[in-house]
Formats: sequence, structure tokens, C-alpha cells
Amino acid sequence: MEDPGIGAFKLYLILCDLYGRDQMMGRDSFYKLLRRKNLMLKPSKGRRTTNSNHRYRKHKNLIKGFTPDARNQLWVSDITYIPLKDTVCYLHLITDAYSHKIIGWCMAPGLHAVYTLSALNQAIKQVGSEPLSGLIHHSDRGVQYCCDLYVQTLTDHHIAISMTEDYKPTDNAVAERVNGIIKQEWLYKMGVFEKLEEIEKKMCQIIDFYNTKRPHMSNNMLTPEKAHQGTGVLKKYWKNKVYTPKEAMNQDYV
Repeated sequence: MEDPGIGAFKLYLILCDLYGRDQMMGRDSFYKLLRRKNLMLKPSKGRRTTNSNHRYRKHKNLIKGFTPDARNQLWVSDITYIPLKDTVCYLHLITDAYSHKIIGWCMAPGLHAVYTLSALNQAIKQVGSEPLSGLIHHSDRGVQYCCDLYVQTLTDHHIAISMTEDYKPTDNAVAERVNGIIKQEWLYKMGVFEKLEEIEKKMCQIIDFYNTKRPHMSNNMLTPEKAHQGTGVLKKYWKNKVYTPKEAMNQDYV
């Protein structure tokens, strides 16, 4: 299965598209069937990858109250760990906050800034000839994002720098959630990989499916790739409700 951890609602939409809505049971009946078969998703725990105890400048948060209405207005970055058989590796990600498309990534053996910079350079390259002036890059205050080389690369491309002000996940919510989608819908369902090269190959497939096939509830149910081509504020299919971890996972609200 291409997305073994996809939420119940998105799975329902994909099946409706595949077989036709008139051939499908109702959404609530579908949910009940999944619960009866014990197929609803279960929550998982995370791990911190941020080291903000360093000498570099920590930039202000520029995105409070800001909602992008087109691509390349706001990029969000984060790093998440992935366990291997005998060690761990790290996924360095950059996501366009408008479309939720993953535009740069690097699977790496460590947290060094060179890997984070590789993801950034990939994101910049995919833009092509489009101007980047007016773009904001938002991240936590980790040393990878604050170091001279990373900041200089952003500055050279006229990209404004924004950073979180504390450790609340909501300060970088889009980036945090993309991390969660990758891990909860795929990696946690696949078992532990032995080698970095194995998971890197699989990650290519995962990101392609996420970008081009997976409907997104923050994108008016468009895939990130389709949303990336448009403009205008996108309708969200989730509500500002406080869910339990188990409810949130199966509502699949992004």
C-alpha cells in the first residue's frame, strides 16, 4: 500500500474517487467499519532535534497572523529523526506553507548544517527563474538555521528570515505536521530500516506520493502539487477544535 498510515477521511475520499461515490458506503459507516476492524490509527511519540543554545543571532518571528495566498511566499523548515536498526538518521525538510508541497529535502546521518543547506539549495533550485524577493523562510532557532552559511544563502537570494520564539509546536505548525504525516502514515507502518540508503530510496517514493496523490485538507482537498499551481486562499476542511491525539490522527486534518 502506498500510504499505510493515511487517515480515515482521506482514505474514504480516495476510495470514492477510485470506485465512485455511489458505490461506497457513507462516511460514518466507513468509520464504524474501520473501528470494528481495529484499523483506526494510534498516536505516537516524538523526539526533539533542536539545539538553540548557540552563539548565532536568533531572528524574530515575522509570520504571526500571516496567511500566504500563493506559492513562494512562505517556506517552513524542520528536521525530524528516523530510527534505523542500529542508529538514527535525520530528515531535513522544506515545505511551501501555501501548498504544503515538500520542495526540498535531505536524508542524512546527522544534524550538521551542510545537510540542512542541501535541502535549502534543492528548494531554491526547483523555483527556477521565479523571483524569491518577498519570500519568508521560517524555522526554529536551531543552530543549523542560524549558522553563517545558511543565513548567508538566504540573504544572497533576498529571502527574509523568520524564526520561532519558543518551543510551541504551533509556532511552526505546518512543518511539524508534515513531519508527522511522513512518519505516521508511512515510516511507522514500515518497520525499521537497516541502512540510510534504503530509507532514502523509500523517501523518494513517499514524497512523490505525498506531493502528487495525497489529498490535503488544508488545500481544499487538492494535492500539494495541484495547490502549488494556483493562487488565492485555500479552503480548509478542518475546524479549530481540540482533538485528543487519537481523534486528531484519524481526522487527518491537514
